[in-house]
Amino acid sequence: MTQTPRERARAQTMQEIIRIGRGHLAVHGAAGLSLRAVARDLGVVSSAVYRYVKNRDELLTLLVVDGYNALGDAVDRAVEAVPVDDLPAQFRALGRAVRTWALAEPARYGLLFGSPVPGYQAPAEQTTGPGTRMIGQLVGIFAAARKAGTLKEDGMGSVPAGSGLSADFESIRNEMDLTLPDGVLARGVLVWAALFGAVNFEVFGQYGASTFSDAGALFEVQLDVLAGVAGLA
Repeated sequence: MTQTPRERARAQTMQEIIRIGRGHLAVHGAAGLSLRAVARDLGVVSSAVYRYVKNRDELLTLLVVDGYNALGDAVDRAVEAVPVDDLPAQFRALGRAVRTWALAEPARYGLLFGSPVPGYQAPAEQTTGPGTRMIGQLVGIFAAARKAGTLKEDGMGSVPAGSGLSADFESIRNEMDLTLPDGVLARGVLVWAALFGAVNFEVFGQYGASTFSDAGALFEVQLDVLAGVAGLA
């Protein structure tokens, strides 16, 4: 559907607000975002910016969605550049893409995966889709490996009966149209959490300044371990 000139102008202004918001996020952090400051850099009076963004929380949501989509785009490009039949390589490409984007965009990564912003609750109806793009790629790799018969399921373990996890995993299967058994999904959750844990430690300086001389080499070792945990090695 063709946009009217007014719709195009509004879309361009919204993109400019997001661009300015990203800059302010990098300088001031999420808690320091101010619509008045955004309006100043946009070159309009403060009241005018409220025609586009109602409040700080709405600006945060725009930045969250923007960040998730930027990360999702980076992961998609990395995975799609690997042959479809080399699933371990796809997994490693996914992990490297997450780390590379996080190190290049620490403020945006921190908004997505760092400490919660006081008083802000991301609206699920706007953020769940963009926020699960990377997870969709990860689960897709597991599903493709299992379909190809290359996913090693020995020692996957079992989900305790009556724990409620089986119902949780059933909901995940229904939501993501999966046939993966509980044990594979549980292992996938561990890999997902460990991958972001490793990235978080590096981005937020949790290892310390001089503990590891080559953080990139350490991450490659971690990817090898996680590929094994996932059953993709």
